[in-house]
Amino acid sequence: MYLNLVELAESFGVSEKVVDDWIRDEELPYVQDRGRLLFDRARVAHWAAEHGLTARAGFLASENGAFTTGLELAPMLRAGGIWRDVPSSGVIEALERVIASLSSIPQPVRALLAQRLHAKGGINWAPIGGGFALPHFSTRVTLGRNAGVIALLLLRDALPLAEPAADGAPVTRLFFFIPPSPRAHLDTLARLSKAITQGPLRGMVERSTSDEELFRAFAAADVSGGAERSM
Repeated sequence: MYLNLVELAESFGVSEKVVDDWIRDEELPYVQDRGRLLFDRARVAHWAAEHGLTARAGFLASENGAFTTGLELAPMLRAGGIWRDVPSSGVIEALERVIASLSSIPQPVRALLAQRLHAKGGINWAPIGGGFALPHFSTRVTLGRNAGVIALLLLRDALPLAEPAADGAPVTRLFFFIPPSPRAHLDTLARLSKAITQGPLRGMVERSTSDEELFRAFAAADVSGGAERSM
């Protein structure tokens, strides 16, 4: 049984752009048929199990809900912070400051991460449309148990990207993340994408809501996600 791109994205509760990223970065298996992407249900289920993901709805639904890592986004956002009025030319510098602030991470590791920020192709900017992007390191980087980080950057001007979002919207809002574990990488990407495309968080970010209100919105999303996992 094969699923198309829309069906697969809906099954995982993520955007089609996230599925495209999984194909490119995580070797999600697919076949092409007359220009369409098709996904074999059995192969996708095996891939998802290897990556610590289960589907939340549709053809791939299971009793365990969407995500399996027990990840909480709100503490990760508090660790990375909310950065306002950042010029597009200062994004890398802001990300360096985020990494430098991670006092629980050994200095040599922080120095290595800062170097990777400047490496060619070191960041996958992952625009998802609507002016949002989910940048993360192109090579798999994790921080260790309970040490994941998310930083929200609200830009003063649009970020120039070699591969802009499919909708052409200028990217001015970034959720940069480093997950705590390899298994949590896809979970973080999917949870952020879901939080932005569903629920009130998108509008709150667009209105530049206060830091505390955004922290509370993330905490509410964590509670909602936990309820889904327990169903």
